[in-house]
Amino acid sequence: MIEVERVSKKFRLPTEKRTTLFEEILAFIKGKREFTEFWALKDVSFKVENGEILGIIGPNGSGKSTLLKIIAGILYPDEGKVYVRGKITPILELGVGFDPELTAKENAYLYGVIMGFKRSEIRSKIDEIFKFAELEKFRNMKLKNFSSGMYARLAFATAVATEPEILLIDEVLAVGDISFQKRCIERIKELNENGTTIILVSHSPNLIKELCKRSMLLENGSVKAIGSPEEVIKAYIG
Repeated sequence: MIEVERVSKKFRLPTEKRTTLFEEILAFIKGKREFTEFWALKDVSFKVENGEILGIIGPNGSGKSTLLKIIAGILYPDEGKVYVRGKITPILELGVGFDPELTAKENAYLYGVIMGFKRSEIRSKIDEIFKFAELEKFRNMKLKNFSSGMYARLAFATAVATEPEILLIDEVLAVGDISFQKRCIERIKELNENGTTIILVSHSPNLIKELCKRSMLLENGSVKAIGSPEEVIKAYIG
């Protein structure tokens, strides 16, 4: 379903700190905008089979989120190629696109469209979304009055309401209370049993072991190990 072939990604980091617009304009006019290259990913290659859950683990700054954004088509690699066979539903930053002045129900429709769902799909799932999020009584409340936990529950419930072909999950299962986290995990298992291919990024070795049959270790933008969760986590912990 997914093939990543020798992908590399670099970012240009400014070497001087500028805090005002005037400083930026002055540096541009003088031609003194200096940058250094930072390679977030270096020669990354792997495949994800149909119906598989691949877990990706690694320290902060290892390139995990950058990799998912490239697979989702949000970023483009500087080198290499990504082949995807199926529709991707990315859960990378919960609630991006929410409008605090709209009601929870209106935001569920808005977020669903952003995630690539048809309005009719969201309409048929709207009751299920609020039941899963345990927010039935709050569907007509403006989002600006929600707690951060309620906000995250609505976003996740909307994102997994339909049956995506490919699901990309970036460290979002830490949201909400323990009960909600368990429901999230059960929903991921259910989607996978129904054929959804999943890439899961997490810092939790236990979660990787529970959900994945194969995992990958990223460090400093490079693949350090691919194999069973037990083998990869052992390499990660050292």
